[in-house]
Amino acid sequence: MTGLFDPIQIRGVSFKNRIAVSPMSQYRAKGGYANDWHLVHLGRFALGGAGLIFAEATAVEADGRRTHGDLGLWEDGQIELLLPVTKFISKEGSVAGIQLGHAGRKASERRPWHGETPVDEQDIENRKEAPWEAMAPSAIPYAEGWQTPMEMSETQIEKTLQAFKSAARRSTEAGFRVIEIYAAHGFLVHQFLSPITNKRTDKWGGDAQRRCRFAIEVARAVRSEWPEEYPLTFRLSATDWLEGGLEVEDVIDIARALAGEGVDMIDCSTGGIGGRKRPRRMKIAQGFQVPFADRIRQEAGIATMAVGCLWDAKACQVIIGNGNADMIAMARELLDDPNWPLHAAAELGADEGYSMWHSEFGWWLDKRERLIRKLGLR
Repeated sequence: MTGLFDPIQIRGVSFKNRIAVSPMSQYRAKGGYANDWHLVHLGRFALGGAGLIFAEATAVEADGRRTHGDLGLWEDGQIELLLPVTKFISKEGSVAGIQLGHAGRKASERRPWHGETPVDEQDIENRKEAPWEAMAPSAIPYAEGWQTPMEMSETQIEKTLQAFKSAARRSTEAGFRVIEIYAAHGFLVHQFLSPITNKRTDKWGGDAQRRCRFAIEVARAVRSEWPEEYPLTFRLSATDWLEGGLEVEDVIDIARALAGEGVDMIDCSTGGIGGRKRPRRMKIAQGFQVPFADRIRQEAGIATMAVGCLWDAKACQVIIGNGNADMIAMARELLDDPNWPLHAAAELGADEGYSMWHSEFGWWLDKRERLIRKLGLR
């Protein structure tokens, strides 16, 4: 039976285990440029033993940022400061991935600790951070009190597709070996997919096939620049949790279409399209999104990643062992304990005597453990 610590090969990239670090926005970039924070933040997950480590949601256009603190890859100058991050992750035996995205109508937002509300004149006064115009498939605001986005023209759509293509090329040059397209949680690609946010009547909207067109074109644009041997994944919301929105059956069809365009894995999340309040249908529990990963894997015939409220090593082992998903992704649990993969390996019997730890850590910890046992302290 396949386990959490068995390796997996996707295209030409081998992952030492099935544990991925989900993209976690840090809002510490300046002008889209990375800094030492990103090196330390992401580097500690490599020391902690994760197989795949995603950098946070990274904007393909300056106007596609969610906040002023978002990471970006919309210009070549942003490549250089990401190279130390990817080099460190790779040197430590993990795979560096990046999530490319565009905020769409959720752009021009304050950082969470500043209110997670639209940027306005107060931000200019307090932080010298001005608002900018958001754009979307249709002129529908994200929530009450948010700006009405500009409906994207054909020219703007083509420009954004080109931005995804250019960001894919920069991702290669920055040393990443996995790209994930952020097509979930109410961001731009999801906005095109969902009937709640896409009311267009041209070739980019209408029926399910036309609403899927933008996601397909993003996949094509990225694949045209992304090396054949490198995996391409999409993060999808497997349901909108809202009447009239996407249901898992729709997303199975989307996943099939994406697989035909060279997409290798679906990162299966849910929700995020309908404003700030959690939908009534959305009942959060440990592993509540795993059934979506299972259905998409079985019915769309594509590898999946399970994510959301996963923290128990034995439960994650069962998910992989049962074939519900090919990998599991964790975020806040790893913020709390970057060494979770190494602790999980010991719990599951995949590691003894700290052999999976880097020697600089493992030697000391093993020595301490032997002393504690000898003295009967625990």
